[in-house]
Amino acid sequence: MTDRSSTPPGTPAQDPLIALRGGLVVSCQAYPGEAMRDPRTMTQVALAAVEGGAAGIRVQGIADIEHVTRAFAERRITVPVTGLWKDGSDGVFITPTLRHAVAVAEAGATIVAIDGTRRPRPDRLSLAGTVAGLREHTSALVMADCGSLDDALAALDAGVDVVGTTLSGYTGERPRTDGPDLELLAELVDRLDLPVIAEGRVHLPAQARSALDAGAWAVVVGTAITHPTSITGWFVDALTR
Repeated sequence: MTDRSSTPPGTPAQDPLIALRGGLVVSCQAYPGEAMRDPRTMTQVALAAVEGGAAGIRVQGIADIEHVTRAFAERRITVPVTGLWKDGSDGVFITPTLRHAVAVAEAGATIVAIDGTRRPRPDRLSLAGTVAGLREHTSALVMADCGSLDDALAALDAGVDVVGTTLSGYTGERPRTDGPDLELLAELVDRLDLPVIAEGRVHLPAQARSALDAGAWAVVVGTAITHPTSITGWFVDALTR
């Protein structure tokens, strides 16, 4: 894994990855039609997460990215914002094209999260082509949301800055684990000379700790912190069994 520890604090964009190292990234997302599906609401959730100690924020959608980054700028909050744009619900839909990636960067994201799998992309560009095209438009870092070791190795070759286990269990290459895919995480940490972020099904503080102990650069938690509909359902299910 790349050693970024020699980067002085507060230099080149303060290296967002240094800011995230060993920390919690809170994913602030609500789905279409839900009560919290409003950029202003997601911004309040993001601000609350920072108050709680989040080292970074992950947010979906151009309006949400713009609202969050504007609010952070007004309050001089400097935690990195990972932005993505979900378009569709099947196949490649996390920032699926170069057009989506450029828009996310232009909305103010510090890190642009894109689908990092080897599946065909809607604009027919390769992952490497998407990364290269994005580099021409922005200095934002690029995160590849991967589903397997082979995805991550291809993302490394494509020139991304950081990979995540985000899509493990969702592409058909690996089983969907009850918690985070710690086996995949360990493989990526062992094989890649890049920061590896644990993301996906981290529902308990102990699971987050286990991911960090397994070598994760940082840990992303979303549903368990920012999705009250799901959390409420967990409790209701427990009471009605």
